[in-house]
Amino acid sequence: MPDRRAPARLLVANRGEIAVRVFRTAARLGMETVAIAAPDDEGALHTRVADRVERVSSYLDPAGIVAAAERSGADAVHPGYGFLAESPALAEAVTAAGLTWVGPPPDVIRAAGDKLEAKRLAAEAGVPTLPTGSADEVGLPLLVKAAAGGGGRGMRVVRHRAELDEALAAARREAKAGFGDDTVFLERYVDRPRHVEIQLLADAHGGAIHLGERDCSVQRRHQKVLEESPSPALDAALRAEMGAAAVALAGALRYEGAGTAEFLLAEGGRFYFLELNARIQVEHPVTELVTGLDLVEQQLRIAAGEPLGLESRDPEGHAVEARLYAEDPRTFLPQAGQVVELELPDGIRVDAGIEAGDEVPVAYDPLIAKLVAGGETRDEALDRLEDALAQTRVRGVTTNLAFLRWLVRHPVVRAGAATTAFLADHPPLSRPPRVPPVWRGAWRLVGEPPDPAPPPVVEQAAHASDGAHGESTVVAPMPGTVIRVLAAEGDRVEQRQPLLVIEAMKMETPLVSPFDATVLRVHVAEGDRVTGGALLVELEA
Repeated sequence: MPDRRAPARLLVANRGEIAVRVFRTAARLGMETVAIAAPDDEGALHTRVADRVERVSSYLDPAGIVAAAERSGADAVHPGYGFLAESPALAEAVTAAGLTWVGPPPDVIRAAGDKLEAKRLAAEAGVPTLPTGSADEVGLPLLVKAAAGGGGRGMRVVRHRAELDEALAAARREAKAGFGDDTVFLERYVDRPRHVEIQLLADAHGGAIHLGERDCSVQRRHQKVLEESPSPALDAALRAEMGAAAVALAGALRYEGAGTAEFLLAEGGRFYFLELNARIQVEHPVTELVTGLDLVEQQLRIAAGEPLGLESRDPEGHAVEARLYAEDPRTFLPQAGQVVELELPDGIRVDAGIEAGDEVPVAYDPLIAKLVAGGETRDEALDRLEDALAQTRVRGVTTNLAFLRWLVRHPVVRAGAATTAFLADHPPLSRPPRVPPVWRGAWRLVGEPPDPAPPPVVEQAAHASDGAHGESTVVAPMPGTVIRVLAAEGDRVEQRQPLLVIEAMKMETPLVSPFDATVLRVHVAEGDRVTGGALLVELEA
């Protein structure tokens, strides 16, 4: 093992909430902190709390990040999450420069980041996995998944064979844009499972432990919005079984650092490996609350070559986290603009990446803050989170605050019964159904269960006004970049046919025709940046 030492000056190759959070631990440990800032992000909160700021051309440029570290005199680089956190290229560049990389070795990141390779290693380690293969081999429903990356990008559910070609094309396009790799594969889709993940820590000496689980079942577009620990679906025996599977996988990979093994939990306690995230997770604070550990501190100690000196442990008490985003509370479309007023609650943990007066930028994730409440019981933690959300105020930009308040009061969430289909079965801000007591217990349908209701709107048929001759305009529902133009002047298009695709804040949104029409004019080209409300396409019925 190479000689290592504790960093004296730490550069965080990230922005926003996670950079601020890592700086907090680094400062407590006596380290100097260095922020990086892209040209469109200068003056952001993370740059104001660091000891020093280095400018970079992009958060996605490994060479530029290493150069910034060398200019600043940093001796270690922490990648946070997102961007290049799971980039073997950045890990290699950092270590080649003689700096400490706060994360797994490049070859481990490469194996974990390739979902097919990770599944193969998991199967060899005896960890259950879902079938993959051709559409005929996997059967319907199936999930198209990007082999690289994560965060819900490059994923499409296919329930009918006619949907497969378009789902493959969309997933490949999104994977290429997000990860630089358009490789996708087909996997068996499980309806209404739980999403349960195991927190791992592993050192450079072969030690590996787990810190219990997080339940992340409430999701929109395969991205999490509410997380808790422990999971209401696990008992001690199932927790031990899933924890042992995660540790076995870490051993097979010769893992090092903090990581998360993600699983689908089906009926009857059957669980299946999904992927291994080779980084700190957005939702790591709930594990910190129920274990008393600072996971970033553990990352830094492992990177310095220290042995863990810890044993696997189960959660004590309960913690729950809600993500406050600048996004529409019904459609989850990202929003941008200035946060004129921001009042965040006292009495719970708040990890914020924005202050009043800051801009929510177009190019980055619209996370404003994470609100994390703990208690001795699940009900106590949820009550505290509900009170905290009631105290929260945001003005100047649209947020999902109303959705979060609705969510933590919902009887299905309160009962601990939410699955990954929760928001399909219960559209955002809808009135919770009144269920007679006789149906509240366990019961089984006779015959096949119905398909879930459609998820919240992900396509936009945005027409600002209808003209006197049946004309209509399609406008941008939010600021973003036009990444595909799918229609040309003179084309005849059908209702709901995609006209173009806008990418905003790491998410693709197809814009579709509101009715059967002829395209009169297309006002944008691929690569154009547009503002919310910008005229994109003119149609005539």
